[in-house]
Amino acid sequence: MNDAAHTPLLAVPETVYIGLGANLDDPRAHVERAAAELMDLPASRLEQVSWLYRTAPVGPADQPDYINAAARLVTRLPPRALLAALQAIERRHGRVRDGTRWGPRTLDLDMLLFGARHAVWPGLRLPHPEIHRRAFVLVPLADVAPAVLDIPGQGRLETLRAAVPKDGVAAFAPVALPLPAGELPAAAVPAGAGDGQPPRAALS
Repeated sequence: MNDAAHTPLLAVPETVYIGLGANLDDPRAHVERAAAELMDLPASRLEQVSWLYRTAPVGPADQPDYINAAARLVTRLPPRALLAALQAIERRHGRVRDGTRWGPRTLDLDMLLFGARHAVWPGLRLPHPEIHRRAFVLVPLADVAPAVLDIPGQGRLETLRAAVPKDGVAAFAPVALPLPAGELPAAAVPAGAGDGQPPRAALS
C-alpha cells in the first residue's frame, strides 16, 4: 500500500469496477473486511458496494460455495499501481497465488474494468476477459454499474447479464459501509504517469 501511496497519479480520475470473492475461513467476513479496506486506498474514493451473493463454485466442485460482491471505485491510481494495492489486501487476508485456477481462496480481488481501457500487460488484462461468462461477476456488477455500461470487446452489461445462466447465484445480505468514502487529490499530473514496470500478478 505504501508503494501505491507514492505512485505518480493519473491526471483525470477513472471509474473502476472490482470483483470480490472468497470461499475459505469465514468468506463473508473476508469479503466485508476487504470492501472496507478499499475505502483506505490512496487517491481513491469507494462509491458503492453490491449486495453479497452466495454462488456455486466455478471449476472444481469439491470446494465450498463462494461469497461474491462487486465495488465501484473512482481512482487516480494508474492500473498497475491499483493492482499492486489490491494484491496487498489479498495477502493480508492470507491469499497465496500458486498458479491454481478456480481453486478455493481466502480472498480474490479482480479488477474488472478500468474506465474504458482495453489493454493487455503482463499479468493484467482490461477489461477482465471472463466477465461475459460469469454470472457471479455480472449479477453483483449490475448492482453498482449502469445497465448501459459498455464492457469493451464483450458488450453491454444489461445484455450480458440477461444472457448468462444465473443458477446458483443468490443475494443474501447487503454490505453496511458509510459510502462514499475516501479522498481524491486535486493536483493534476501528466496523463499516463506511473505506468512503469508491472507488479507480479496473475489473472484469476
